[in-house]
Amino acid sequence: MTSYSKRALSLIAGASALGLAAAGAFCGFYVAKADTSLFNDASKVAIVRDGERTVLTMANDFRGELSEFAIVIPVPTVLEEGQINVAENALIDHLDAYTAPRLVEYFDENPCEARRVMRAMEMAEPTADMDIGAARQRAKALGVTIEAEYTVGEYDILILSAEESGGLLTWLVENEYRLPDGAERILGSYIKQGVKFFVAKVNLEEQARIGSTYLRPLQVAYESPRFMLPIRLGTLNAEADQELFVFALTRTGRVETTNYRTVRLPSDKNVPLFVKDKFGDFYKDMFREQVSRENGKAVFLEYAWDMNWCDPCAADPLSNDELRDLGVFWLEDRPDRPTPRPLPASRPIRPQATDVFVTRLHVRYNAETFPDDLRFKETGDRENFQSRYVLRHPWEGDDECQAAETYRAALPERFETEAQTLANLTGWEIEDIRTEMSGAGQPITEPEPTTPEPWWKRLWNRGE
Repeated sequence: MTSYSKRALSLIAGASALGLAAAGAFCGFYVAKADTSLFNDASKVAIVRDGERTVLTMANDFRGELSEFAIVIPVPTVLEEGQINVAENALIDHLDAYTAPRLVEYFDENPCEARRVMRAMEMAEPTADMDIGAARQRAKALGVTIEAEYTVGEYDILILSAEESGGLLTWLVENEYRLPDGAERILGSYIKQGVKFFVAKVNLEEQARIGSTYLRPLQVAYESPRFMLPIRLGTLNAEADQELFVFALTRTGRVETTNYRTVRLPSDKNVPLFVKDKFGDFYKDMFREQVSRENGKAVFLEYAWDMNWCDPCAADPLSNDELRDLGVFWLEDRPDRPTPRPLPASRPIRPQATDVFVTRLHVRYNAETFPDDLRFKETGDRENFQSRYVLRHPWEGDDECQAAETYRAALPERFETEAQTLANLTGWEIEDIRTEMSGAGQPITEPEPTTPEPWWKRLWNRGE
């Protein structure tokens, strides 16, 4: 057996030793994801947990002659044949893609148009009913119907229908929903299917008030009061740090480790535009930097969200059939809830309550930094969170107004902030980042150095 095969075997043996122990306003357009394929020697484990019932699905990174692969799964009791299963790679791959850290992009609006909208709002009568009526009349003129409107938490939500894509696109742009080129064609395909549109904005007042190649995975189902995953055996023959992704599916909410710190990765950070073509490198270096800052002793939260909804989606949510195949057994306990038909690829993703919350944890470990097995707990926290990084495309129009002049003058400072953010996240050299940004149309003008005033100038406040 090769050393690589031994390492793969020890990883799975470590994950399977469980039996011996008695066993968070997202919008934007998704453009890239950072899935497990970016990392070498990565193992993936899905854990379905409710009460003391557990279904464990284990994938591994073994590559080589299958005759050299072996696996032993200790369990707390003698398992019946029905408690052991072989799953498909596609299940874990889909779960991986759905929860992967992602890159999204926004497009700045025309500052002159934004100022005209603000002036119109300032001149309008302050009566809410008149504002709503005017909005409905404008929408009607464009062939758009406001079917329903709500304020939910800190979001103002509208449900729209439309007769044609051009009118809907115009309405969205007028109401400050920035859309990229090509959106009209996609909107048109949705309209032909008779679907509605869910749109939302942040209500600022309410917000302020609220303050690689894998073998087919093996699955085992068992009962145990302990919610844990042994990893120590996986370090015995390891030649380097090991990468582990844990996907936990529960009814109650987010899962975290109890014997190691669970740390949220930096998220919602604006990064330079050139990162779009280097997102894999960015994410690997960013993760390495965060591991280093925690001295290699933290478990990182990459994703936590109610299943069957995401914003923006890096992949379609898992269907009820896929969730059952992963072992989400309580879906079978709801015979009154029919399994929804799979949506065509062109249909929008809609929230669907499936009573499943998914947590994605990422661990880089070795025998020194992780001397103990992973112990977990379910929390009641259902706040949505995803590792999400943002590209903000500057407006490039030639309209002239005071707002446009102010906007253009502020861009170099904004670009410099993005450069500093990227350097801080990844450890990349700031000068290299500035050079890349300039080549991508984000030139940075460094401020003139200033000589600080002597500290004693205002010591006695003589008014000089």
